[in-house]
Amino acid sequence: MIRRRSLLLAPLLLSACAERKGARPLFAADSQPENYPTTQGLFAIDRLLNERTNGEMRVRVYPGGQLGAEKDTLEIAVFGGLDLTRVNLGPLTSVVPVTSVLALPFLFASIEHARATFDGQTGRRILDAMMPYGLRGMCFYDSGARSFYNTQRQIRSPDDMAGMKIRVTNSDIYVAMVEALGANPTPIPFGEVYQALIQGVVDGAENNYPSYEGTRHFEAAGHYSLTRHVMAPEVLVASRRSWDKMTAEEQGYLQAAATESVPIMRELWDARVAKSRQRVLDHGVSVVENVDQAAFAERMSPVWDRFVTTPEMRAIVNDVSSTRAAFGGASD
Repeated sequence: MIRRRSLLLAPLLLSACAERKGARPLFAADSQPENYPTTQGLFAIDRLLNERTNGEMRVRVYPGGQLGAEKDTLEIAVFGGLDLTRVNLGPLTSVVPVTSVLALPFLFASIEHARATFDGQTGRRILDAMMPYGLRGMCFYDSGARSFYNTQRQIRSPDDMAGMKIRVTNSDIYVAMVEALGANPTPIPFGEVYQALIQGVVDGAENNYPSYEGTRHFEAAGHYSLTRHVMAPEVLVASRRSWDKMTAEEQGYLQAAATESVPIMRELWDARVAKSRQRVLDHGVSVVENVDQAAFAERMSPVWDRFVTTPEMRAIVNDVSSTRAAFGGASD
């Protein structure tokens, strides 16, 4: 595998380090399979560029982790060996700390609120903050709303989670969130969650509808509560080295195509969510919709205090919070 990946990367590294010349395609990586909404967003960028530049600008997409894990492709992009890569916030926050704000629990009132933030001035501010770190933020893609599911009982308030062992991703902010809710965070690899639920190693976990359904976790944990506690996005970034080699016209074409790929990706994502939700309901899962959001959000003050550590982060949080009321949420 290492040799195969090296062979794939060699021509990318050589050509990406050279000046762009007309028809050389931009190389893009995505860890998701070819039919996944984010990957289809990259293919949409290629189509748009092909149409608008008469084939002078194209994107060659490498899906399914062909060029490595997201942490790897992000590092390669920083050093200029890859033009574009789609990553989630996990690896990105270690490179661009301000992006961790978007993973704060109960930051957004709804998916509509999150999308308006990503598409607006606040989103552009965060994308632009990546430039000093060797990246050009292009756009945000959706990763849905994460909710808790478990094998024990319906969760309507934090009190219902008391003492539960909840699997979380290996992230300090997720660990702190679950602790603040009175449960016991248990970081284990994602691929081990199904068996852990069956064997009682954990009582529950958290994720969006497509992940809950696609991994068959709904077969093991039949209570899904729509806490919608995190709505962190996926991010499409370009290598700043690649970006700086482009003409202003080329930059304009690429940014426009990336922006216009967002609704294409979202339409596919929304359809995927609806399909997963229906399958879960057909299986007889207890889906709890009337969750006490205010009670959950009240527990998050110490989490926000711990992870909002700079004036820049606080300003972004204030900007997002000031628009909550417009989307049906209480302002902080």
